[in-house]
Amino acid sequence: MSEEKPVVNRELVLPGEVVDTTGLRPGVGTYAENGVIYAALLGIKNISKNFVNVFPLKGRYIPRYGDKVIGIIIETGPNSWLVDINSPYPAPLHVNEVPWKVDFGDTPSYLKVGDTVLVKVEGVDEAKHVRVSMKEPGLRKLSGGNIIEIPASKVPRVIGKGGSMINLLKEYTGCRIFVGQNGRIWIDGDVDGIALAIRAIKMIDEEAQTLGLTDKIKAFLEKESKIRRK
Repeated sequence: MSEEKPVVNRELVLPGEVVDTTGLRPGVGTYAENGVIYAALLGIKNISKNFVNVFPLKGRYIPRYGDKVIGIIIETGPNSWLVDINSPYPAPLHVNEVPWKVDFGDTPSYLKVGDTVLVKVEGVDEAKHVRVSMKEPGLRKLSGGNIIEIPASKVPRVIGKGGSMINLLKEYTGCRIFVGQNGRIWIDGDVDGIALAIRAIKMIDEEAQTLGLTDKIKAFLEKESKIRRK
């Protein structure tokens, strides 16, 4: 078995730009000619599991197996819920995929319309129908906090290399923050901390292609933190 190449995130590319000549496989938003892979659109280059992808700067989230996403319950049924995961189609969450023993017809007692949940994409079929699960440790209902949305393509920027950006945000705002791969971000903390985190994330969204963005955000957070302490 060949060794997988490491995940590489975040590089703005133009339509027709060469994105790989090393033998990777063409993925989303790319096309190949004579062994060379090109970007098919303006977007963020992403290499994962031997595929090179280009995700559009705008547009809805395209689910992939294993993604952890933030969903919103939009419908309850006798043995399942329907979850909006910020993609073109909602995803069913069956009672067999939650950590509770749910009696038939008792689903609203556990999750009701409007509840926010952290789930994992458990399957995506050829027709792009998605299944999600809450059975893995850490997956749960998210109580309280605030939800904001950014384009899914900007998620790697908010997380940063090795978690550098998200760690900065948590350190300077004192908030608990979870970034879903679908572009939804859950933030919980005191009012001032949440407000600062939202301002910083909006900066990251607007300036995602800027070089040295981590240092710029750090300087912003340091300045605002000093103001808060006065």
